[in-house]
Amino acid sequence: MGNEKMYMELAEYYDASVSWKDYRAECTLVHTLIMKHKKSAGRDLLDIACGTGNHIKYLKKHYKITGIDKNAGILKIAGDKFPGIEFVSADMTSFDLKRTFDAVICLYASIAYARSHTNLIKVISNISNHLKKGGVTIIEPFMTKDEFVEGKPFATFVDEPNLKIARMNVNRRQTDVAILDFHFLVATGAGVKHFIDKHKVGLFDRQEIQHAMENSGLSTTFIESGFQKDRGLFLGVKQ
Repeated sequence: MGNEKMYMELAEYYDASVSWKDYRAECTLVHTLIMKHKKSAGRDLLDIACGTGNHIKYLKKHYKITGIDKNAGILKIAGDKFPGIEFVSADMTSFDLKRTFDAVICLYASIAYARSHTNLIKVISNISNHLKKGGVTIIEPFMTKDEFVEGKPFATFVDEPNLKIARMNVNRRQTDVAILDFHFLVATGAGVKHFIDKHKVGLFDRQEIQHAMENSGLSTTFIESGFQKDRGLFLGVKQ
């Protein structure tokens, strides 16, 4: 995730700013795919880059969940929302929880925070190492190198009676790294605040992710129909 200070300041607005996402529908698909392909017997699930826990809200009735995120501020929000869930502050390239899971998910294009091909391999190796034999991983990719259009503007809006949020950015690129500087305007009865949430994420081809998964001992399938148009999902089963 992005800057910790920003998330602490934006805490009460963050979930509203992503209210356009249908987390319930996403989790229904995730659960269906896990149960269809999982060969291990348990229900332990690891959510990598869990954010504020919006997927956990709908998956916790099916699984015993552990969430990890690099940002301690955002984990504070998640912990307040879900006091019965274990949350760990950790880097997805190097975490070691010393146990394995029946399912590992990495959604909302969070795999792109690996940034480099070297780190991508580390993250996927970590995912494989934390899966039981027959366990399932679901990874939602970001845009590929060819799909990312530099200079393209994006905007999302929240229009509630007592809360207005505009989130805007213009795509920038440095070689195979996308520069995403999200500008938030948040209006409440107290006034208008401006936040800048800066992200640098890697642009990976599908083949890069698939090869990294297969080389880490995961039988891999790309599912064309994912949560967002043209993104798809990678599904891997630990051999």
